[in-house]
Amino acid sequence: MDLASYIRTVPDFPKPGIQFKDITTLLQNPQAFKYIIDQWKERYTPHDPHSIVGADARGFIFGSALAYAMEKPFVLVRKKGKLPHDTIAEEYELEYGTDVLEIHIDSIQKDDRIIMVDDLLATGGTMEAAGKMVETLGGNIVEMAFVVELPLLKGRERLEKYDIHSLVEFMVD
Repeated sequence: MDLASYIRTVPDFPKPGIQFKDITTLLQNPQAFKYIIDQWKERYTPHDPHSIVGADARGFIFGSALAYAMEKPFVLVRKKGKLPHDTIAEEYELEYGTDVLEIHIDSIQKDDRIIMVDDLLATGGTMEAAGKMVETLGGNIVEMAFVVELPLLKGRERLEKYDIHSLVEFMVD
């Protein structure tokens, strides 16, 4: 399936010069969405992960669907102040600013095998921060999965210590 054909590019969003990859058009196609989850379920079932971790906010869409399909727990990595229990936090840089992520301290146990999911790999800042928190809690990251990767922004290089899997690449800056 040509997933790229279901993803809309929005120029100059959220600021001038950014070519935003909008996955909402992909989500409006049930067959394309199902294809992604089926591909990842097939890929990750042999690894027998304990949990699927999804990054705020679009990683929740794909990560929770994958966790459901695999019958695994889903763990949220959220922006600061959104989780109600005790958390750890990590500041990170986006391609257009900085932010802070948090995870519940009881969501990952020592030696849990983790698949991490987000919609887009750009600079890698979000998943680098999320990965640090998972590892601080004792989790072992099997792989980081992305629907879209923007190779020119070098996120894969920033995340070089992890195995990375992406389904679609767009060569834009």
